[in-house]
Amino acid sequence: MLQTILGSGGGIGVPLARELKNYSERIRLVSRNPKKVNEDDELFAADVNDLKQVDKAIEGSDVVYLTIGFEYNLKVWKETWPPFMKEVIDSCVRHNSKLVFFDNVYMYDKQSINSMTESSAINPPSRKGKVRQELRELVISAIEKRNLKALIARSADFYGPENKNSALTIMVADRLVKNTKAQVLGNPDKIHTYTYTPDAARATALLGNTPDAYNQEWHVPTTKEKLTTRQWIELIAHEIGTEPKIQIVPALMVKLMGIIVPIMREFPEMLYQYEQDYYFDSSKFEKRFGISATTPEEGVRQLVRSLKK
Repeated sequence: MLQTILGSGGGIGVPLARELKNYSERIRLVSRNPKKVNEDDELFAADVNDLKQVDKAIEGSDVVYLTIGFEYNLKVWKETWPPFMKEVIDSCVRHNSKLVFFDNVYMYDKQSINSMTESSAINPPSRKGKVRQELRELVISAIEKRNLKALIARSADFYGPENKNSALTIMVADRLVKNTKAQVLGNPDKIHTYTYTPDAARATALLGNTPDAYNQEWHVPTTKEKLTTRQWIELIAHEIGTEPKIQIVPALMVKLMGIIVPIMREFPEMLYQYEQDYYFDSSKFEKRFGISATTPEEGVRQLVRSLKK
């Protein structure tokens, strides 16, 4: 059985490749410059912006895992994601491949952020969220109308030892390790649950190899502990052995920073996620498979250990 990862070099793709060895001897890693995770991985170099290469990357695959992360830029997302997803779906239908789409929470209604489940209202408050809504609708439509076998594995904001682009890593852990203040968007005393990337990879591999998991949406295991952002910072600081110093970044400052740092222009419309409680419920997965999330203490321990290497 050939299992293919589109976007194999990212924070989910790498641990996912490792987990898939529990299910298959044939793993194909697809990215611009793929690197082996397992000794016998099949490497497939492709520029996924060239849609002609997508079909070749998928050909022969039994299961395709879509974990790619395009540049965090609204213009790029609007121009790149929809045609890319359409090509992935067309190729999966053409080659009779199952599709596992690794998704985020941007399409959920703002009022649902404090208690997100798989049945939460779809009503994105941001423009990037509307792009994610379109992608979800493309997958659901193909399941209903084109006999595509697919599932959506959804994650909260994530953190972990192989994810250097996590906000918790960039704004908190990296800074505390350097003995500078952790930066906080929004209200530090609001609850914010996180998904540990090894948990997400393990769950996604399991879902992709569970026949009756298809044609459904799943929240991967995520911390049940209702820690606030301030408590996460204290946990990380304790593990590092430093003081949990905090610098709150006001919304106006985020906008001003966007003048100098282009990626910061993308953050203002997402600030709602940090100004209210953010709780991601993964009980559906936990009840079905009997697997819970790694504790924040252990996850932070592994995160800090990776930063000190």
